[in-house]
Amino acid sequence: MATSVSSASSPARTYLENPSITRLRLPPLSCDSHVHVFGPVAQFPYAENRPATPMEAPKETLFSLHRRMGIQRCVIVQSVMHGTDNRVVEDAIAAGEGRYLGVALVKADVPDAELQRLSEAGFRGVRFNFMRHIENGTTVDEVMKLTPRLAAVGMHLQIHFEGRLVHELAAPLQLSAVPVVIDHMGRVDATQGPEHSDFQALMRLLENPRFYVKVSGIDRIDAKSSPAEKYRHGVALAGALVDRFPERCVWGTDWPHPNHTHIPDDGVLIDALEQIAPSEKTLEQLLVKNPQQLYRFEVNSKYGQVR
Repeated sequence: MATSVSSASSPARTYLENPSITRLRLPPLSCDSHVHVFGPVAQFPYAENRPATPMEAPKETLFSLHRRMGIQRCVIVQSVMHGTDNRVVEDAIAAGEGRYLGVALVKADVPDAELQRLSEAGFRGVRFNFMRHIENGTTVDEVMKLTPRLAAVGMHLQIHFEGRLVHELAAPLQLSAVPVVIDHMGRVDATQGPEHSDFQALMRLLENPRFYVKVSGIDRIDAKSSPAEKYRHGVALAGALVDRFPERCVWGTDWPHPNHTHIPDDGVLIDALEQIAPSEKTLEQLLVKNPQQLYRFEVNSKYGQVR
């Protein structure tokens, strides 16, 4: 079952209950490095100033999707739908038996004690949004002032921004005291091609070895493609990033696809990895080795999985 994208007044499903079966077999300990969880609202209320009201997408549904797709590790990113109340992600981490970690949403003046608590609960980073549809109220300079405190608790910085802002944010982000992860390939317009100034600026930014990029969102940066094209422009840019920066790319489905133009098929997103990371070595680097390096999963020798 699939319905239209959510609005603030009428919640709607943004994900497929039964995505297509994938052709691609993922390597052991593959990581989905960018997902969200929503609700249950009775336990974890939505934020009052949220930009939309999505259908609930609780941890149990996420765990089921990952079992079906052969994904054994995951990083859950706190969404603006729940605001800076990170309990919904903390709950999912606790239930994930060590295979799920998190990225928190905080304010720039978050107390050190709260950062330490989040770190001990399994959060590996914090995220800040610089998007038109998301109320922020925080400047990039304030975020940079936070980064030494992130370093003290072993967290990195995750930044979500509109493609055109890469030119404005590139210089101040270089001042970060911690590694910086760029969301969704910088939200560039993939239909403009790899030579467009926004994508070229992203590539230059990634020449700094402290920067990582999520090659998630082929469906967001190439939303104009027809289903038959399967996001070919987004795939091309993701492939270019993986080819140029093989050790600093991670991948994610972005399930359950909030604030989207359409409902993506997670099976299609996974099969696109055949083109994004076309060799077994590259695929393992993208899905296993890089997430291990960035998120520091701990391996349990008895189960061969994270704890």
